[in-house]
Amino acid sequence: MKEAQVKQLFSYPIKGLSPHPIQGVTLEQDYGIRGDRAFALMFLDGSDPPPPTLVPWMNKGHFAVQNDWPKLAKLECFYNAQTDCLTVRHQGVTLLEAATETPAGRDRISAFFTGFLADAKPTPEARHPHYSPLQLVGSRTGETRYPDRAPVHISLMSQATLNELSEACEAPVDVRRFRPNILLEGIAPWEEFNGVGEEFYLGEAKIIITARIGRCANIEVDPDSGDRNLELLSVLKHRYGHLQTGVLAKIITSGSVKIGDFLTAVGS
Repeated sequence: MKEAQVKQLFSYPIKGLSPHPIQGVTLEQDYGIRGDRAFALMFLDGSDPPPPTLVPWMNKGHFAVQNDWPKLAKLECFYNAQTDCLTVRHQGVTLLEAATETPAGRDRISAFFTGFLADAKPTPEARHPHYSPLQLVGSRTGETRYPDRAPVHISLMSQATLNELSEACEAPVDVRRFRPNILLEGIAPWEEFNGVGEEFYLGEAKIIITARIGRCANIEVDPDSGDRNLELLSVLKHRYGHLQTGVLAKIITSGSVKIGDFLTAVGS
């Protein structure tokens, strides 16, 4: 894979909720991005007593995510780690402001999302298809991370791949459907796949690209309306013969990366 440039950076403080565009971030060795998927909304499923605040990594079937519950995409969620405030809006109207690190704030957040999904319908493929009360778990301290896969990673995708998918679908394909950490430009469609198994410098960090990303129904959900309105899985399967977009990477050496930095092969 030839040299690419960082076009956009994203972090996802609360698993399954809104992405946060960022200008720069530190990639940490064997960790990734601190604060990325630091929190999650866990289904209680009759748990008695409720789980502790800090629960270990579990697969996403235990959490409320857009793949299973697309109604979540209707909300605009912003978490300010400095003030410890989660703000939730819908169509510009503030529905919730609460702290994540106080018992009262966590209770308010948990109750809000429990009520919000009370009348929601899960997708047919949902890993957790049954409604259940929710509890906010995790911490902004960096002790917790809830990515889709247990090995620590970041995710990357190319703008050219998005452009080709937009042509195939005859409709704009928003990058938020794929929830990557890094969007690259300057490489050909699908060229990111060629980097699997190779080491790269990314800004001041060093990474190794480890695998392609297999996709689920979440990519078919409109990131604004929550409607499942684009048959991307069918396009991928019938046009390209796979259900993959983007790649995973592990951080070998810590370092900063910002928009405009380059991804270059080690030794090139």
